[in-house]
Amino acid sequence: MKFTSIFLSSSLFFLIIFSSCKKDDAPALIDTSITAQVVSSANLSLLEAAVIKAELTGTLSGAGPFTVFAPTDAAFAASGITLSTINSLDTADLQAILLYHVLASEVASGNVPAGPNAKVITASGDSVFVTKNLSGVYVNGVMVSQADIDASNGVIHLISSVLIPPSGNIVETAQSISDFTFLVAAVLRASQGSTNIASYLSTQTPITVFAPTNAAFIAAGFADIAAINAASPDILSVILQHHVIAGTRVFSSDLTNGATVDTGVGVVTIGITGSGA
Repeated sequence: MKFTSIFLSSSLFFLIIFSSCKKDDAPALIDTSITAQVVSSANLSLLEAAVIKAELTGTLSGAGPFTVFAPTDAAFAASGITLSTINSLDTADLQAILLYHVLASEVASGNVPAGPNAKVITASGDSVFVTKNLSGVYVNGVMVSQADIDASNGVIHLISSVLIPPSGNIVETAQSISDFTFLVAAVLRASQGSTNIASYLSTQTPITVFAPTNAAFIAAGFADIAAINAASPDILSVILQHHVIAGTRVFSSDLTNGATVDTGVGVVTIGITGSGA
């Protein structure tokens, strides 16, 4: 009996030691979710801060699958968005902006629709427009700078600018931008003539507008808004229509140097300077 007890005790001891060693030797599970990838990336610190503030860490570490168009820190800076800006935003508003960068499915770069500008619904319920061509992959005209960063619950594509959800029609958008006060005045003045330009720009869809800034109006000879209001509405109407392409959505990535575009009231030639999108 004594021998049996010693044997059983020894067996139990070795079983415990073996079980303990087996448990310690088991490899730890590594989190490779989208949230974890964002947190571990040195150039996504502002996106990380935004995801935390928007309370989306749990969502983006969930089952998915998701596709995330992820703005880098440089993309936030280029869009004028700092950490202070992120922290000042309402959680719900920030969440809507971030979800505008998320698709509720996994789409690798090779599976992006050729487009041009194929409509895709985001997790926010709004639409983005994607294009794949010989130059690369674009979303709302913004180029994907690094594609196909794999995650356990989807894929990440780095982009060079923050995508801003649509907040109104073209006239409403122009009214919200301080550098378009001359343009808004011109639209309102032109609408007093034979063509209601304001109504046309508000209801026509899709539509592309090459929007002159305040400086552009001044360079064209309109010294101030009073000068715009003194101009003939019908002349202003023709000028503005030369800046409009109706029936299509054209992002900067779609433009080519020297291309001609028929605006309906005349043909304009596209000239591209700088580095583009």
